[in-house]
Amino acid sequence: MSANCKNILIIDDSALMRRVLSDIINSDERFTVSDSAVNGLEGLELIKKNYSSYGAVILDINMPKMNGIQMLEELEKSGIKIPVIIVSTIAREGAAETIRCLELGAFDFVTKPDSFAEAKSDSFKKKIVDMLCSAIKEPIDFSGFSVPKPEPPKPQFVKSERRKVTKGKKLVALACSTGGPKALQQVIPYLPANLDAPVLIVQHMPEGFTLSLANRLGEMGTIAVKEAQDGEIIKKGQVYMAKGGYQMRLEQSAGESYLTLSKDPPRGGLRPCADIMYESLMGTDYDLICCVVLTGMGGDGSQGITQLNDTNNIYVIAQDEETCTVYGMPKMAYETGLVDEVHPLNMIADAITRAVGVQ
Repeated sequence: MSANCKNILIIDDSALMRRVLSDIINSDERFTVSDSAVNGLEGLELIKKNYSSYGAVILDINMPKMNGIQMLEELEKSGIKIPVIIVSTIAREGAAETIRCLELGAFDFVTKPDSFAEAKSDSFKKKIVDMLCSAIKEPIDFSGFSVPKPEPPKPQFVKSERRKVTKGKKLVALACSTGGPKALQQVIPYLPANLDAPVLIVQHMPEGFTLSLANRLGEMGTIAVKEAQDGEIIKKGQVYMAKGGYQMRLEQSAGESYLTLSKDPPRGGLRPCADIMYESLMGTDYDLICCVVLTGMGGDGSQGITQLNDTNNIYVIAQDEETCTVYGMPKMAYETGLVDEVHPLNMIADAITRAVGVQ
């Protein structure tokens, strides 16, 4: 065991799940399960007692005495900040609860496997370990994304506004991942209802969760937000969120732009994948495509934006490192040399509005 290994607390009422998660976590020398609890009340007491000793917490939602949401509410009231990873069921009825956990400060979530065989799979193990690495800021191997590191961008960095257009046909295409659901709540509700462009969003999420997220974002502001539907024509002042578990593309016919959803294979383990969305915009008749990259693990979006730059007039806005939950996707976008503006999260909506204007 490494001398620097991080202590992890597991809170789950299933003895089997506690055992599976313990085996996964203890198999990595960077982590060790130091404690476990069978409900939120017991877990809360452990956190308050041993707050400084835990690197992260694995938390179930549905538990007796105190559920995961109630425990997160108590942590928020107490002002305790600790990385919490939700491990929830993929059931659709639990999606709204998962979104609520993210609102309350949970780092991210991993869907609980449907079977014991899946729980013992390498893919589930990788999800848990990678999520812990991100939450605790341990190094992750992002194979295929090795780029020389430039000087870090300064907050509110603006490279150029020369590619902006004030007239013509415009589109906003946004990508985010880890930390994205909460970040989107500080961006989408602050866009004006008369934005002079449609907005496409790829947020890495499994099927069953994006509808709840879209509905929640729509409740918080004046701009209309919906989960994308296959074949629908997109309109200005409307936000379309890629459906979890599907690849979203834009196609054009007879002067109209419409979305397609498919069960095409994941790319880099991602479905939806931002690179695929951006690639589908290549050669379209938009006078300006405003690409926005928010917090997220990995480098999804950078390759697609690079290819899109070869065929279309693009303007790229990225979130700064300080306000990112994980400075992965915006960092990789910045390293392409194509980013025009870097801003803290609370300035992204204004930057988008300035880039495309209002009707």
